[in-house]
Order: sequence, then C-alpha cells, then structure tokens
Amino acid sequence: MRSDTARLEAFSDGVFAIAITLLIIEVHVPAREHAETLGHELLRIWPSYLGYLTSFLTIGVMWINHHYVFELIDRVDRTMLLLNTLLLMLIAFVPFPTAVLAQFVETGGARSAAVLYGATLTLTAIAYFAWWRYASAGRRLIGDEVPDEVIEDITRAYTPGALLYGGAALVAFLQPWVSAALYLGIAVFYALPLAQWRARLARS
Repeated sequence: MRSDTARLEAFSDGVFAIAITLLIIEVHVPAREHAETLGHELLRIWPSYLGYLTSFLTIGVMWINHHYVFELIDRVDRTMLLLNTLLLMLIAFVPFPTAVLAQFVETGGARSAAVLYGATLTLTAIAYFAWWRYASAGRRLIGDEVPDEVIEDITRAYTPGALLYGGAALVAFLQPWVSAALYLGIAVFYALPLAQWRARLARS
C-alpha cells in the first residue's frame, strides 16, 4: 500500500536528515583563546572539513538512492521494515567514525580510525544491498509498471559498493591517508550522475 511506503519513507527521511546534520556538529569552532591565530586554527582543523565532505556526500547519495528506490516500491512487509531499520541504524552511526577519523587521522591512531570508518561504510553498503535485493528479488515489492531493465541496472550499480569500501578499509592497515582519500573518491564516484555508466561498466 502506498500509505505504508509513504510512512516508511517519511521516517527514513527524518533519520537521514538527523545523521547528515550531526556531521557539522562535529566540526568544532576554535576556542576564543586562539583569536590571534584564528586563521591558522581554521586551517588546522582541515581533517574535519574533509570528513564532513566525505560523509555528507556518502549519506546524501544514500538518501537520493533510497528516495529513488521507493518510487519503484509499491508495498512493504515486516522484513522490509526490519531491513530498513538496520540500514538506518548504520547510517545514523556514520557521524561517529567521521569524527574519530577527523580527530585521529594525523596521529598514531590513524590506522584504527580509518579502519573503523571503512568498516562502518562497508557494513552500511552490505545492508543497503541486502535491503535492495530483498525488495527486488522476484519483484517481491516492486511495482508492476517498473521494467526489469531498471531493476537490473540498479542491482549492477549497487553491487560493487561493499567491495569498494571493504577494499579501502583494507588499505587503511597499510596507508591510512590513502584509505581516507579512497573514501572520498568513492563518495564522489557515487555522487556523480553516472548510474547508467556504472551499470554499463558492470555489464561489460
């Protein structure tokens, strides 16, 4: 029923909005005692800006895709509600590893911070793919008017997500800086309007 999907989407939008808002709260204003060197202090917290950009793009793209998928879904069931709740739980957690990575990327804890961030996004990507596959397998929750080609293209576009984030998390064990750059690169990759290109790439 469309009323059920509308309620689920409205609740999900609220969680996405809170998670994405929490990101900026973790970008702290320098203390007043640094007024004489404010410019330097603002530059010094550049990891917070980078973390904000990376996670904002990541969560933003997830919201865009979540919204798009619900244009294709015309009913929900209990399992879908549970999978959506799991997905939202992971998305709401993203601001924490973002803050940890921004704070520790220049310290001896960079490796652990980068691994935590990557593990979080990998689990989120897995949950996202499971959420989509449950809805789309056998057209379980998909509207009758949606072409099979659309379902197949979305599946191809979502498939590499967990592998990309998992690979970047593994890189963190060797080079945390490279791993952090990869997280940003993946976010930009998925933010660009290249869904059809990604589907063709996966098809080839």
